[in-house]
Amino acid sequence: MVTEIDIANFIAKKISLSKDKADPYRRQVDTLREKLAGYIDDNPEFDLIKMLHSGSVRKGTALSTISDMDVAVYIKPDNVEGHELNEVLEYIRKALVEVYKGLMKPDQFSIGTHCVKVDFKGSGLDVDVVPVIYRGKPDDRGDLLNQDTGEWLETSIPLHLDFIRARKELYPPYADMVRLTKWWKEQRNFKFKSFLVELIWAHLVDASSLPETGIGAFALFLAYILRTRLQEKIIFSDYYMATEVEDDDTEVVKIYDPVNPENNVGYSIEEHLGKILEETQLAFDTVANAVHADTKSRAIEQWRRVLGESFNP
Repeated sequence: MVTEIDIANFIAKKISLSKDKADPYRRQVDTLREKLAGYIDDNPEFDLIKMLHSGSVRKGTALSTISDMDVAVYIKPDNVEGHELNEVLEYIRKALVEVYKGLMKPDQFSIGTHCVKVDFKGSGLDVDVVPVIYRGKPDDRGDLLNQDTGEWLETSIPLHLDFIRARKELYPPYADMVRLTKWWKEQRNFKFKSFLVELIWAHLVDASSLPETGIGAFALFLAYILRTRLQEKIIFSDYYMATEVEDDDTEVVKIYDPVNPENNVGYSIEEHLGKILEETQLAFDTVANAVHADTKSRAIEQWRRVLGESFNP
């Protein structure tokens, strides 16, 4: 009663970030990068190596509701050693206040746990400016502060982008399925990190022959979570050997960052696991009811329990 075309149209028209909305956001971020780079060149307390876009817009998995973007600021370690993180963040905040003087108010720049937050009130865009400590490693590997644990972890923005790009090539609906899943968790308002959603979908791409249909693929994603209860270890071997992962028996959810075998991303959702399983079971049952509904209105009613009231095929 609700067809694959209905779901595909909803993803395209309602869920996906349009180019018309994304382009002005990108221009604002590009301007911020240029202004900040110019300031640091003139006031080199912390030597700037480069600045890179990161996050869902760069990956091509952003939702139409997105209101934030990320910029990674790569800084030399010898200019950071001996400085507390808050000192680095305060330097970046002061730099931004200075370069936007007369254009934005100082209270539009604030320090978060691991970044400087920029509030562009006109467009509604928020930008997180995140320091990355660069130690000269290839592939732009650098140390990023994990906001969940407070520890410095090695990351690589280009490798993460290549990882996502490879799954899109293997399974063209990948980005749409990630968007659909992120939309579902937003409508239901429960904690489930977007990065983990991307990794679980990537694991399914690698491990099985996914249906090309949106309904079938989404149902398989939900079924995987219910079958494994997210207790199945997920390791990707794109950039390291599986043997490099050292198990921690105290951790329940073990889903590892594809570029860092020491970073168990799954750890961040352990306290939310019960709610995730509850919402997944509800979604799985509701999708089944929608597929077997005897009228279109009943099918739509069921899908709205998963995708929100805006679903209107």
